[in-house]
Amino acid sequence: MSENTVTPAPRQVTVEVGGRPLILETGKIAKQANGAITARYGDTIVLTTACMASQMNDRDFLPLTVDYRENTYSAGKIPGGFFKREGRPSEKEVLTSRLIDRPMRPLFPESWRNETQIVSLVLSADSENDPDVIAVTSASAAAYCSDLPFEKPIACVRVGLLDGQLVINPTVADQKKSLMNIIIAGTEEAIVMVESGALEVSEEAVADALEFGHAQIKKIVAAIKDLHAQLKPKKVVVPPLPFDQAIYHRRSQGRDHQDHSRRAQERDGREAHADQARL
Repeated sequence: MSENTVTPAPRQVTVEVGGRPLILETGKIAKQANGAITARYGDTIVLTTACMASQMNDRDFLPLTVDYRENTYSAGKIPGGFFKREGRPSEKEVLTSRLIDRPMRPLFPESWRNETQIVSLVLSADSENDPDVIAVTSASAAAYCSDLPFEKPIACVRVGLLDGQLVINPTVADQKKSLMNIIIAGTEEAIVMVESGALEVSEEAVADALEFGHAQIKKIVAAIKDLHAQLKPKKVVVPPLPFDQAIYHRRSQGRDHQDHSRRAQERDGREAHADQARL
């Protein structure tokens, strides 16, 4: 259960990514969530909240729900015509939800079983800066700067190749001209996820793009850690999974039986080979 009962004062950090400032802010919106981050890149703004249930359930997996939505009002439009309300998630929204889930899910503790929800909502879209990679970064920051047991922050960037030069977070228009479109998510230590598409570029160019993107990720992760140091949230303690002696005993017996069968087969094979040699 959350032990952070005091609402933190508004805090923010700024880091330059691709020649534009990325601003991560917390403490103004969604104060009842365990963690909430507003990420601004250009005039694209994404609000991400991270919440958890106070009680553990009896499931044998992490019940993590990730929801990413791009409502039309973020671009200054109102649905008209026959459908006057927002419909089901689009293909882009579903794929972006998976983009957030994939690098974050393995970084939760193995024994974490509390219902967990991460919701990213695009508040403003400037039609230049794609909000998908911003949502991944803000989701990581929201979970890390909260009391959720998420101990290793990640960041996400897109790398393009324009006129032979690698570009971080190319605009929507530049993505159409880019020979490479690689989405990289990672921690300070390593890359944890890569999604890519390219038009016959060399392996060296792809390797350079991964190294170039990871260098930017390190800068963003450092900013997230700076924000965490300002907030100092108290993390939930997650006990490890209980050790099942019965399962260990059964598996040990199974391995012993397999070893005995293998040794018997090897012995029979040697004896058969010796008999053939004598003949």
